[in-house]
Amino acid sequence: MYAKFFGLKREPFSIAPDPRFLFMSERHREALAHLLYGVGGGGGFVLLTGEIGAGKTTVCRCFLEQIPRRCNVAYIFNPKLTVAELLKSICDEFRIPHAHPGPGVETVKDYLDPLNEFLLKTHAVGQNNVLIIDEAQNLSAEVLEQLRLLTNLETSERKLLQIILIGQPELRTMLARPELEQLAQRVIARFHLEALSASETAQYIQHRLTISGLKTAHPFERAALQRIHHITQGVPRRINLLCDRALLGAYGQGMARVDVTVVDKAAQEVFDQTPPPPPPPAERPDWVQRVIEAPPRLWWTFAGVCLGSALLLGMGLGLATRWPATAASASTGASGPASGRVPVVAPAADRSRSGKEGGAPAPAESQAKALPVSDLAPALNGTDLMARFPAPLLDEREAWRGLAPWWQIPASAGDPCGAAARQRVLCFRGHGGLAMVRQLDRPGIITLRPVPGQVVYALLTGLTQEAVTLRMGEHSQTLALGALMSMWRGDFATYWRAPPGYTSKVVLGQEGAVVDWLAQRLARVEGAAVPAATQRFDAVLQARVQAFQTVHGLQPDGVAGAGTFMMLNRLTGVSEPRLSASSASTASTAAKAVAAST
Repeated sequence: MYAKFFGLKREPFSIAPDPRFLFMSERHREALAHLLYGVGGGGGFVLLTGEIGAGKTTVCRCFLEQIPRRCNVAYIFNPKLTVAELLKSICDEFRIPHAHPGPGVETVKDYLDPLNEFLLKTHAVGQNNVLIIDEAQNLSAEVLEQLRLLTNLETSERKLLQIILIGQPELRTMLARPELEQLAQRVIARFHLEALSASETAQYIQHRLTISGLKTAHPFERAALQRIHHITQGVPRRINLLCDRALLGAYGQGMARVDVTVVDKAAQEVFDQTPPPPPPPAERPDWVQRVIEAPPRLWWTFAGVCLGSALLLGMGLGLATRWPATAASASTGASGPASGRVPVVAPAADRSRSGKEGGAPAPAESQAKALPVSDLAPALNGTDLMARFPAPLLDEREAWRGLAPWWQIPASAGDPCGAAARQRVLCFRGHGGLAMVRQLDRPGIITLRPVPGQVVYALLTGLTQEAVTLRMGEHSQTLALGALMSMWRGDFATYWRAPPGYTSKVVLGQEGAVVDWLAQRLARVEGAAVPAATQRFDAVLQARVQAFQTVHGLQPDGVAGAGTFMMLNRLTGVSEPRLSASSASTASTAAKAVAAST
């Protein structure tokens, strides 16, 4: 109903399990990794708990997509059953025939015998068996004890049935009871899925809006996003319900943006209760309270001091404008370039993000002021933006050459990608919007269409939750995400360092240096022993790649391509630059960064 009004192709906050809207936070990925570990952990129980609507079913659905082919799965979603009913359901899920030889109804033994026979036969031919029980907090103590007995069937190496229990937090309390201690001791992996943090809530909302085709300004005000997290406590299902009703309410009132008032009204309608009050402001320090209560004469004295400081600062800026080189060298304590430019480097916290090998340093930035986000309204049009860049990039090859110094490769004439490939640095082009940019976490090139018929290129060098830093030539600017989305269609291009022997995607049956590198780096990420030098990309290695892709939000196709290798580079310390976590704002900020790094 409201989708077209907000520039969307579809309504973004349906509670239906649409795989297009899959959002895997760090917590969801950790939960998935625990389930995947449990499958190969030798059997026993794996426990996944979380609040209602926290995303347990989402994690389970991803897990089912990544289970190895030679693995039989039984999924029980209604565990309010007796022991006999549960065993019958397990046999039916595994497609195990069962029958009662004599008169009367079937008994527990009629299900246990064929189930044990099935587990032994499948193990003999190299198959694993996984039983998943959802809403497991509804299991009775008697049924839990029977599940424990099912895991008694084992070989010298592993148990023949892997059981995954998924439930609400009270499941953990149940397993802590003394009578279930034997079962609790057989839990080989457990994970409690927490709700989303405030920043993850904002990312979740942005993700669903982007998938729904948002190209204009963000429909939620920043304060409204904070209020949504406070009301929903970061539970995805509650976020969907509240955001959907808030957008509908704003549409009904003809409002282009959702504010706190609309969110509160929507919360009252959806959850049938008055929303909780916002958290109280932090208590003022004593010295702040004393200043507020100070007599008027002290305020006039304070105003005079501020006015005098402002005049002195203005004189200083005038001198800096007249003699820029002198001002620059004074601010850094060294001789600056004649142009007065101050080089910008990533803060130490950012440079350490790429691991022991470190990230490549960014090239020098200019002293041109990048406006704060508050000065760039989401409705900023393309003409206004281009006025801030005296030398727009109109040639894509020039953009690639401008990006080259980040990878410490020469910006040679001719084909930039061909020149980079000779140093084992390859070009990558994708179309995934901000989700892809955040995932790859590296500077890159985006194509802007600021006005109809005009195409320009920009280097995206910084990204936060609300703003981006763009660079063209020697000038950088910070602008709000809403302004970017109105002139960018989601393309992203960048460089990446290829491993030895890489020519194209790694597929089944392939061997060589690139497969050896892949196996070794995967082992490092998994914390496993480094494999032998000669490897083959077989079904086992493909399953590990698939699990890695799922955990890190990549397309789980089991094919090792550029995206997979870029993520491995990022996690294992390959020297590649990273996006700045905070947008550059002023030359003084840059000077502080330089001083901190020297």
